[in-house]
Amino acid sequence: MRKLIEATFVSLDGVIGSPERWALQLWGAEHRVQATRQLDSYEAFLFGRVTYEKFAASWPQIKGDPYYDTINRMPKFVASNTLKTTTWNTTVLSGDVVEAVRALKEQPGKDIIKYGGGGLDRTLIPHQLIDEFQIYVFPLTVGQGVRLFEGVNPDDLRLALTGTKALANGIVQLTYARQ
Repeated sequence: MRKLIEATFVSLDGVIGSPERWALQLWGAEHRVQATRQLDSYEAFLFGRVTYEKFAASWPQIKGDPYYDTINRMPKFVASNTLKTTTWNTTVLSGDVVEAVRALKEQPGKDIIKYGGGGLDRTLIPHQLIDEFQIYVFPLTVGQGVRLFEGVNPDDLRLALTGTKALANGIVQLTYARQ
């Protein structure tokens, strides 16, 4: 069975919302090389509708960069009961998202990556469908915004630290696996 791995940016004060406003100032060459290398482990992307719409609006137009070229080639899935059409090599998962994600994980192949946290997490976490969290802690505070694991029942989220990596720019990658 394939694993579903979530990668998300978080500020020191726990904010994950709108990382395009605060995280990009620290996104450097070392992080880009690591992120590009990690894409080799994944076969597809899973998005919630909000993250998909943000990314699909700009990422497909970026060409000639190994990171974006790899993402643009990969198949994508978006969980949504409102989207009717998609672009960017994307399939809509509508109806019972839990069963749709479970079916995706049961298919043979490499793991599935999910960027960002939010509403889709509140659906997947209680069903133990996210196998690993790669949390990139940025050395800054944001003050307000959507928080990591906001609205998630703590009883549904039992994790064990399986890895750490400090980047030269102060970002720390914490990897947690579901217990």
